[in-house]
Amino acid sequence: MGTPKSYLIDMDGVLVSGRTLIPGADRFIERLKARGAEYLVLTNNPLYTPRDLAHRLRTIGLDIPAERIFTSAMATAQFLHSQKPNGTAFVIGESGLTEAIHEIGYVITDHDPDYVVLGETHSYNLELITKAIRLVAAGAHFIATNPDPSGPGEGGIVPACGAMAALIEKASGVSPFFVGKPNPLMMRTALNYLGVHSENTVMVGDRMETDIIAGVESGMETILVLTGITRREDVPRYPYQPTRIVRSVAEIEP
Repeated sequence: MGTPKSYLIDMDGVLVSGRTLIPGADRFIERLKARGAEYLVLTNNPLYTPRDLAHRLRTIGLDIPAERIFTSAMATAQFLHSQKPNGTAFVIGESGLTEAIHEIGYVITDHDPDYVVLGETHSYNLELITKAIRLVAAGAHFIATNPDPSGPGEGGIVPACGAMAALIEKASGVSPFFVGKPNPLMMRTALNYLGVHSENTVMVGDRMETDIIAGVESGMETILVLTGITRREDVPRYPYQPTRIVRSVAEIEP
């Protein structure tokens, strides 16, 4: 059969929809394990640590160990470490982000930090946002985990990192550097984390403008699933196309 391909798999809209398992996602993961295929579940959501996410997935029937989960917070921490080891950062975010930043040896402070790092939070605090604006205006480098302007919440959409980044950018006059998808940096960091090469790796996602473009720009084969955001009729208008379109991960044979 040869060496199986490796898989980078988006989480929301591909394996889960909100807090519900997408039918067949559990069997897809079992097929990957049975083939001995390398895989990593990716999420632009920086709120939770991999251990938290592994636990959440287990409660809905998806057995994915923490070391197979890679978040935009982890990619952001890796980026900071590569740019300036043992630096300082003012961080707006939850444990998924603060833990990743502490793990690379960074100090979190509001006193003249090297970086302002914006993630997602359950409740954005205007006082902290104001502090971030002032620090960025005073010269701190402005980094944001992911460009998503909104995300799903109880009862409708909620503002996400991209929307808050726009507020800080508008007030400070400084644009952020986004680490998460569609930045190919997130893909490169995930490939390195897994120890695999792009030409033998498949990106599976539900969004043309984040997952699929990131896969295309990183030199990967791409599979679009129709269980999330992008609909089949939307696909032709994009200047880049997925390698394959399937109804769901249930149809993918690794």
